[in-house]
Amino acid sequence: MASEIDLECEEASAPSPRGGVGEGLTQALEASLPTLACIDLDKGLEFRSELIDDKEFDIPQVDTPPTLESILNETDDEDESFILEDPTLLNIDTFDTHSYDTSSVASSDSGDRTNLKRKKKLLDSFSLHGSVMRHSLLKGISAQIVSAADKVDAGLPTAIAVSSLIAVGTSHGLALIFDQNQALRLCLGSTSVGGQYGAISALSINHDCSRLLCGFAKGQMTMWDLASGKLLRSITDAHPPGTAILHIKFTDDPALAICNDSGGSVFELTFKRVMGVRTCESRCLFSGSKGEVCCIEPLHAKAELKDHPITQFSLLAMASLTKILVIGLKPSLKVWMTFPYGRMDPSSVPLLAWHFVAANNYVNPTLAFCRGDVVHFLLVKRDESGAIHVTKQKRLHLCYDLINFTWINSRTIVLLDSVEKLHVIDRLTQEELETVEISEVQLVYNSSHFKSLATGGNVSQALALVGEKACYQSISSYGGQIFYLGTKSVYVMTLRSWRERIDHLLKQECLTEALALAWSFHEGKAKAVVGLSGDASKRKAVVADRMVEILFHCADRALKKCPDQGKIQVMEQHFQDTVPVVVDYCLRLQRRDLLFSQMYDKFSENSVAKGVFLECLEPYILSDQLVGITAQVMKDLLIHFQDKKLMENVEALIVHMDVTSLDIQQVVLMCWENRLYDAMIYIYNRGMNEFISPMEKLFKVIAPPLSAGKSLTDEQVIMGNKLLVYISCCLAGRAYPLGDIPEDLVPLVKNQVFEFLIRLHSTEASSEEEIYPYICTLLHFDTREFLNVLALTFEDFKNDKQALEYQQRIVDILLKVMVENSDFTPSQVGCLFTFLARQLAKPDNTLFVNRTLFDQVLEFLCSPDDDSRHSERQQVLLELLQAGGIVQFEESRLIRMAERAEFYQICEFMYERAHQYDKIIDCYLRDPLREEEVFNSIHNILSIPGHSLEEKQSVGQKAMQHIEELVSLNPCRAAELVATHFSGQVEVVIQKLQSPFLLFQFLRSLLDPREGISTTQESLQVTPSITEQFIELLCQYNPHQVIDTLQVLESYRLEETIQITQKYQLLEVCAYLLEKKGDVHGAFLIMLERLQSKLQEFTKESENMREDPSFKDVEEILVETIALCQRNSHSLNQQQREALWFPLLEAMMAPQKLSSSSAPPRHAEPLKSLTMRVLNSMAAFIALPSILQRILQDPVYGRGKLGEIQGLILGMLDTFNYEQTLLETTTSLLNHDLHWSLCNLRASVTRGLSPKQDSCCVCLQQYKRRQEVADDIVVFSCGHLYHSLCLLNKECAVGTGSQARWMCYRCNSSNKIGKLSENASEMKKGQLAQAQVKMSPSCPSPRGDSAAKKTSSEPGLDPQQIQAFDQLCRLYRGTSRLALLTELSQTQSSESHRLLGVSKSSPALNSIFQNENFQLHLAPPPLTQD
Repeated sequence: MASEIDLECEEASAPSPRGGVGEGLTQALEASLPTLACIDLDKGLEFRSELIDDKEFDIPQVDTPPTLESILNETDDEDESFILEDPTLLNIDTFDTHSYDTSSVASSDSGDRTNLKRKKKLLDSFSLHGSVMRHSLLKGISAQIVSAADKVDAGLPTAIAVSSLIAVGTSHGLALIFDQNQALRLCLGSTSVGGQYGAISALSINHDCSRLLCGFAKGQMTMWDLASGKLLRSITDAHPPGTAILHIKFTDDPALAICNDSGGSVFELTFKRVMGVRTCESRCLFSGSKGEVCCIEPLHAKAELKDHPITQFSLLAMASLTKILVIGLKPSLKVWMTFPYGRMDPSSVPLLAWHFVAANNYVNPTLAFCRGDVVHFLLVKRDESGAIHVTKQKRLHLCYDLINFTWINSRTIVLLDSVEKLHVIDRLTQEELETVEISEVQLVYNSSHFKSLATGGNVSQALALVGEKACYQSISSYGGQIFYLGTKSVYVMTLRSWRERIDHLLKQECLTEALALAWSFHEGKAKAVVGLSGDASKRKAVVADRMVEILFHCADRALKKCPDQGKIQVMEQHFQDTVPVVVDYCLRLQRRDLLFSQMYDKFSENSVAKGVFLECLEPYILSDQLVGITAQVMKDLLIHFQDKKLMENVEALIVHMDVTSLDIQQVVLMCWENRLYDAMIYIYNRGMNEFISPMEKLFKVIAPPLSAGKSLTDEQVIMGNKLLVYISCCLAGRAYPLGDIPEDLVPLVKNQVFEFLIRLHSTEASSEEEIYPYICTLLHFDTREFLNVLALTFEDFKNDKQALEYQQRIVDILLKVMVENSDFTPSQVGCLFTFLARQLAKPDNTLFVNRTLFDQVLEFLCSPDDDSRHSERQQVLLELLQAGGIVQFEESRLIRMAERAEFYQICEFMYERAHQYDKIIDCYLRDPLREEEVFNSIHNILSIPGHSLEEKQSVGQKAMQHIEELVSLNPCRAAELVATHFSGQVEVVIQKLQSPFLLFQFLRSLLDPREGISTTQESLQVTPSITEQFIELLCQYNPHQVIDTLQVLESYRLEETIQITQKYQLLEVCAYLLEKKGDVHGAFLIMLERLQSKLQEFTKESENMREDPSFKDVEEILVETIALCQRNSHSLNQQQREALWFPLLEAMMAPQKLSSSSAPPRHAEPLKSLTMRVLNSMAAFIALPSILQRILQDPVYGRGKLGEIQGLILGMLDTFNYEQTLLETTTSLLNHDLHWSLCNLRASVTRGLSPKQDSCCVCLQQYKRRQEVADDIVVFSCGHLYHSLCLLNKECAVGTGSQARWMCYRCNSSNKIGKLSENASEMKKGQLAQAQVKMSPSCPSPRGDSAAKKTSSEPGLDPQQIQAFDQLCRLYRGTSRLALLTELSQTQSSESHRLLGVSKSSPALNSIFQNENFQLHLAPPPLTQD
């Protein structure tokens, strides 16, 4: 009820004497505690074995049984990670709740399904982030719950509420109150009251921990003073009787609470104290009749947030079975938000949870609600006007159903799924941090209260289904801790501190994982971080110190646990697991002092560990992450790799090291002995600024074999390439192999290298040494690459006078060495002059080269002694010309020499420059390697714009001169060329082709479209004589392809072509042409003659052969003859048909007449089968009586030899009977189908129509209010009603007057069509009218009573019926049934009794059955809309 009296908040600590039933039970429970110490050993063991499972709680066996006080006060076992490690865990005042953050990606199980005892075993995903949550058993509370159930019949635990105290409700109506040290402070209630009220179904403690509200299974509620244990109120009439209390919640106002019963209703409880009398008034906030609420959650604000503007509204979230509601209780009741769930599993549990979250420098409450596998987050804000706004946040999609949702802090949430697995999730990133199995808790479920079993189960099935998984009262959170109530125990879950998480991994001996987790703390990337405070640098320093301790522990552990004996590989593998990790984290922490002093000293105690340590440094040195290394470590490193013969690794290391830490003399000696040339060059360059000495050493290696003309080994080739790259780097100002030369040394190094290259002799030259040995050596090694190096160097020479002098000097030396020396190949000489031509072609060129040298090179390349280098010399000369060297030659002389040397590519290059394109054709035709390219060249010149008319004419004339060569080269390409560019000169081309076979190939490519040429014969200007010439050649060279070719050819004369085929005795082709001409009888006679000749051959074959190949010839010719007759019988009259079919039948039966009946030949059966095929084929065109009469008129069969044709006649009769039955069945089906359709049509057009409204759908006026007499009313079958004038204005009428046909404006406009649709689906939907009824405007009712009249009284079908019939025909999408019946009736009444025949007066082509698109629809048409 609502109260108008001012509320007086009662004081939380009101003194009250302790007493009542609760006091007696408490005294009894306390009195039983010392008694337990006096129980003998056997009874004590029996007691513990019955109430507490040793395996579950890990209780050790002891000689003396402990007392209950000692059990409650003993410290927890620190070695067992599953047990509570901190005895002040429940001291909420000292617990850090503000340093919570969240952790990393994967998840892990913290329990073992198969064994309730926790296993010290690392899982795969567990190593990524460690154990985020600490799962602990509250031994003291658990033991006292079990003891209370046994000693004072408290019953099983049913509900828990946690504040600074812990309250546990039981099934017998007691509430046990424990303090932070797990000591039992109060036992509230009594079993007698519990028998009356039932089990405690809900508990709630107010914010200052002074009051406790208890809700019972039978609907009563009690309020207790937690300071004195006094019963303050018993509330029995706050809600409808017979419903259990599901939830009871204090708000932040101590005089206001909310309760929710099993009827789905929510009530507001207002506590008052007037004149010393405590009362309770209730107000219904939500009635269960409007939707059952099964979860409520008021918004609670911490002490520091009590002044938040949102708290004045006293917000309450309620979850029904269909939606979420957020209401404000103050200053007046108001609904602020409603959010429906949508579709989901009806057995899933609705969940609600509030939490204040900081975002954008503001702290606002966020409501998390879910049902099933999707969690929604709603941010609630209050604007300046005082209104509340709710904003949807990012949703969390899961792959499991939830039964509990708990905020552990603003970024971390803990979810419990339906299989009792906890999932720790970071809210912002939605990463799952850890998965914990809590099946060992044996969680208490509230199913009996949701089913209201204590009051007879009078709840809805939907609420009872939700209650199957409800555990609202078994889980409570407070101060960053989550408490889980089991049937015999209480567990607490809390976040571990960062040190604890690392130590937990160390206890598991997971050192690598511990370091990785610590590094994530160091970098600030970890989540769920607890205990790290201060700025970033301070946090890093704290974590770094801890990591150093772990690193020392790792090193000591690795050395301590090293196998004393065994294979060296085992020891190496042992240290490989630890040493690289230590090295990596020392370098990450930038503790090189620690790495190269203490750590190196530790690992040096073991030779294997020392080797692994040194090898671990290699990747960091190669990636330049480790530059400064102590001299001793560097020396040991080189010695170690040298001992293991890993010299390539040594070379790679040296070039990344600081030279100052090396013993240069020792390293250079080692490099030279082991051929580490990169390292040697690096030492000389960086250590001594010496760049020439490495070159001299490398030249000494590769020069002797090159000067002796020997081939180089692979190693010497590698060295030569290194030398070229080194010279290139020095000339370009780059250091070898990495980095750059200091800028002040770059000019000096370039000058030194040039001076070195142009030396006349080496320092230790012999008398036989050739001049300029260094340049000669490089030219012999790789001429092209050395010249490329020089070209790149010359690119950098701008205005450096000395450099230009070096450039000219080197060019002169190159010319002197290569021109005067005969050891170089044409390719090498060509490379030199190509290089020179490129340099001379530069606009700022300062080089001078004598032109006579180019002439000498030309003579050298074009007048060779070795023919095997022809293509090589031609390619070299072409590159020289393309590089700009053509300016150095006289063009006429160059062309003459190229033609003499058969350098056709050179000639082409020169002719193209001179625009003498006709001569290029000769170059292609004379070059056997490129002759196929002549077609592309001619086509490009003739088709691509840019060439003059004279050039194109000269090319065309040249092509016609060589047309025979082109056709012999590729007839198809030649024909394509003629068709494209010489279409008017086909006859000229034919005259030039003297060879008949060549002419045949050309004409076939030109005229046969199957050859790929897409041009038409009209565009080719081909006369029929040319086509006939091709046909004659085709008859000579490929007679089997004549018919196929004639079918695709276009222009040829039939008479001349027939004469050609007769000339070459091609009877089949002649028959094809006669048929095409229209002489069907002539074609048939030719085919018949062929058939008779083959039959004679067949009958004369030897009967000893099992399978005669000539029978296949007979069968093939017969099939062709039958096809000829069938193709032409449709256009012939009866007499002409008989002239075709009867001679064919006679020809097939003649061999059978001549055979002896006493001894039938082996070919009788095949001939009978062929004869039967003829009879079946002719039956479609010749009447059956005519066939029988013709057979009986035969003199042979007329004299009593019918037995020989008995099989043929019986087969014909069977076929006739089958076809007659098929015809009768089809006719019957069509008649039934038509009758059914007409019945439906009649029912449709005579059906009364019912409009949907009494107003016109266009003008929206009622039809009877308009007074125009001439205006009719049109009603459609879809239910829409219109005035006829309105439809006319909308252009929805087809025709005029009484024959007008209407269309529904609304249906047609919605479909965006302007005419009647032919789609059956639209007809079914009633979008188009099947019939209309026109009504006089004087009709009083749109329903159509006796006053309504139809406007059309004419006999026959009215326009509406015609429209409906047309729609039905379109719907069927087939031939009209009337047309089918007409055709069939004409067939049956015809004089000829042929199956599906036609009269002589009408051609058979007009028959619907002969139409190629004819389809017989035997299924009934779709149902139309009534």
